[in-house]
Order: sequence, then structure tokens, then C-alpha cells
Amino acid sequence: MFLKPDYNLRSIYEIDFTELKECGITCVMFDLDSTVMVSKSANFLPETVEWFNTFLKDFEVAIISNNKNDEYINNASKIAPCRVIGNANKPNPKIMREYLDSVGISPQNAVMVGDRPLTDILAGKLLGCKTILVGSINPKENLPTKFVRALERATIRGNTDK
Repeated sequence: MFLKPDYNLRSIYEIDFTELKECGITCVMFDLDSTVMVSKSANFLPETVEWFNTFLKDFEVAIISNNKNDEYINNASKIAPCRVIGNANKPNPKIMREYLDSVGISPQNAVMVGDRPLTDILAGKLLGCKTILVGSINPKENLPTKFVRALERATIRGNTDK
């Protein structure tokens, strides 16, 4: 199935960066809200900052978000350990492609990490890079968000988790 992620993990903390490196991945693109930051919190969890520091030296890293609020994206940029790009309009891969072109990396050497199959994973697939679907970083998501997330994940049910 087209939406099947290459990896389906419970959280970002399960990503095996050694394996990605061995597969030729040199760039990791992350979604922002609910992937590396609790949605609309404008703050990284302390364990997320520490986690970022374990792989930043080995990869080109960016956070690519659909969030259209310039002030929010600017605030996230000030505290993020990497470049933050907003208003990405995923699943359209145009902004992701422009970013990869700007750093001289081909999609085959990149991975998109996100919590939403119909935006993050689809954008990565359309771009031609590897994809990693992760669970939300926020264990206390509201009920409507949990429901939408369950519906989206039903589209990929039956896939083998890695």
C-alpha cells in the first residue's frame, strides 16, 4: 500500500539512527506538532532536547511543519536545535524538496518522520524518501485528535512494524 511507512514506531525515541546511517540516510526531516513537540506547546520536552543531541552531529536535520502561524514557527525556531520550516502544505512535497535541494541531498538519502499518515508519510512517499510513522509525543491528546489519528492509522493497518 502506498501509505505504508518504511518504519512504524511507537515514538521518536525508538528511531535507530545507526540503522538509518547504514541505509545511506544523511538527512532527517521531522514534523513539529505531536512528533517532536507537544502540539501548540512552543516548547520541547527536556528528554527531546537530549535525544536530539544524540544524532545532530551525524545528520542534516530539519523540522518541517504545516503550521501557518509565523509567530509560533519563529518561536519554535529560536529553541529548536535545527532549522524549522513552517507552512509546508504537506502532503505536497514541494517545500521538503526545496529544503533538500538547498542542502544538496537527494530524497533517496532522506527520511521523513511524522505522526500523521495522510500528511507526513504521504508527503515523504510523494517525495521519494524513506518514512517513519511515530506515535504522538503527547500521551494526553484530546479525544477528537485520538479519534482522527485512529482513523488515519486504519489506512495502514496490517503493515509490519519495525
